[in-house]
Amino acid sequence: QLQASGGGLVQTGGSLRLSCAASGGTFSSYAMGWFRQAPGKEREFVAVISWNGGSAYYRNSVKGRFTISRDNAGNTVYLQMNSLKPEDTAVYYCAADRYGVVDGPLSSDEFDYWGQGTLVTVSS
Repeated sequence: QLQASGGGLVQTGGSLRLSCAASGGTFSSYAMGWFRQAPGKEREFVAVISWNGGSAYYRNSVKGRFTISRDNAGNTVYLQMNSLKPEDTAVYYCAADRYGVVDGPLSSDEFDYWGQGTLVTVSS
């Protein structure tokens, strides 16, 4: 089970940190990702991190602004979001991929478990 939290309303240029707490399964062996879905749009990849945190990949539009990290001891993955823009407004979902090795951005089809989403709203 994945539980995402940390969303909210923030002004342009602000920051938020999303958390995704995992229970059950073997979190430390899974790759973990973040996706987002804006109103009227398809779900899109945001970031992914390998099972040991050794590799991470981002969509181009968030590179340099977002950072994905994980705490395997605490079964939690984070998404630090800085310099937020109105176009970052979306529901953010965390997801787990039982194949923990990551060598590039992943599609949603490659993830096995999903959290419920947390809403991020960036006002202009």
